[in-house]
Amino acid sequence: MVRKIKKILVPLDGSKNSLRGLDEAIYMARQCHATITAVYAKHYPPGFVLHPLGFIGIDFKKEGKKILDPAKTRAAKHGILLTSKIIGSNDPRYDIVRFAHSRKNKFDLIVIGARGNGIVKDLFFGSVSDYVLHKSKIPTLVVK
Repeated sequence: MVRKIKKILVPLDGSKNSLRGLDEAIYMARQCHATITAVYAKHYPPGFVLHPLGFIGIDFKKEGKKILDPAKTRAAKHGILLTSKIIGSNDPRYDIVRFAHSRKNKFDLIVIGARGNGIVKDLFFGSVSDYVLHKSKIPTLVVK
């Protein structure tokens, strides 16, 4: 049975490697006439949002838009429709896989860049791309 690729998920964090993943997804989407959904999953510590002084630090939605808006433009230049989703998360790795497996999304492929912004964190928690590769039931392409 031949499986057609119609929906591609691309996790983005703004790193060069995640943009390489986006470029590969754009190339594949052009070949398959597929659409792309880019997801930005921002890690925030537990209790961060509920701090008594209010939301401290950067606004992750603004940060996400700074990454996702240029991705939309990049895809549009190649004639590809890119939609985006921003997720606030205690564990971005888990939430990317959970988002990918959501029944309403029905992704055919995940394209993810290897080693994004979290190199130091990778030593303690493991690579996001490695986690997605091993936990996802959807075919996953890791781009270096």
